[in-house]
Amino acid sequence: MSTIHFNQVTTLSPDQFVAELTDFGPGRSKVFSNSSDDYLKVHHLGTAEADVTEGSGGVWERLNYDWSDPTRVRLTTTDSNVWGGQSGYVYTLTQLPDGHTDVDVVIVREGKNPKGRILGLVLGTVGKSVLDKAFRNSTKAIEAQNNGPWSNDRGGEQDRTRAHGRSAR
Repeated sequence: MSTIHFNQVTTLSPDQFVAELTDFGPGRSKVFSNSSDDYLKVHHLGTAEADVTEGSGGVWERLNYDWSDPTRVRLTTTDSNVWGGQSGYVYTLTQLPDGHTDVDVVIVREGKNPKGRILGLVLGTVGKSVLDKAFRNSTKAIEAQNNGPWSNDRGGEQDRTRAHGRSAR
């Protein structure tokens, strides 16, 4: 089992970050490199939870998203072709006094078969830099979307609409 930890400070508010993280609409793969449109399927979408299958490169997982706590988003792997056990993600968001947000993410990868065990080992060692780069690129993409010409008009309701996969743009 590999546990991978990343941390980054962003100009986004916690609400903005959560809204984008939980937007399962078109264009998700442009923000999150590990989410190909070929794999994306929303099985259930509630006001603070979702059941979603996503993946890329021959690796997929079904995740239970829970964002009922506005400072913590949990993604629990419920099914996958390679991940099992305690696999998933936890994003912890802390609003800083200067308006920025500290984003802390912990990724757990527990392989359920030989391919998963090898991938988990690679991701926990040499692959960590690839995951870190993907995390930073996703955060930059979210910042760019939230600093565009329409960003001044986004309120809580519009953010929630985007989070439900319907673009507010």
